[in-house]
Amino acid sequence: MSKLNIGIILGSTRQGRVSPQVGEWVKSVADKRGDANYEIVDIAEYKLPFFGEEDASAQAAAWNEKLNSLDGFVFIVQEYNHSITGVLKNALDFAREAWNNKAAGIVSYGSVGGARAAEHLRGILGELSVADVRVHPALSLFTDFENGSVFKPADLHLTNVNGMLDQVLAWSGALKVLR
Repeated sequence: MSKLNIGIILGSTRQGRVSPQVGEWVKSVADKRGDANYEIVDIAEYKLPFFGEEDASAQAAAWNEKLNSLDGFVFIVQEYNHSITGVLKNALDFAREAWNNKAAGIVSYGSVGGARAAEHLRGILGELSVADVRVHPALSLFTDFENGSVFKPADLHLTNVNGMLDQVLAWSGALKVLR
């Protein structure tokens, strides 16, 4: 069986965001495993307007094409006002079938590890027929980021990232048969 393709989705587009640092760290951990093809998928590159406000057929087609090429996902989620970012919700809404019957892991960060954002995302993923996995690395703005901007994860997070990836791959492989 060929290797699965897993997209590491950056859930923020704002200037000064730290999600690229977190995403690159997850990718470096994942790449060392050699068990799948991992790639960063940056929502910012797709220039999605607000859903339904203007013709976005070209952007939506490119976004859906990318998602269709993936077997599973790892969402890098930052907590904004106890939830996910508006751009992540918007990107989720721009696809439907492309999400269906795939698995996802969540790596979150915030003042309480981004736990509330992760819980909101789980509800949305359920509606999109995405199987979210149980293991959830939660990063603290107070202990895993220097000055709130330089990502320096504690070593203890490696166990959770690898456990999450184990589950994402197991579920992605099982759901690929269904698709």
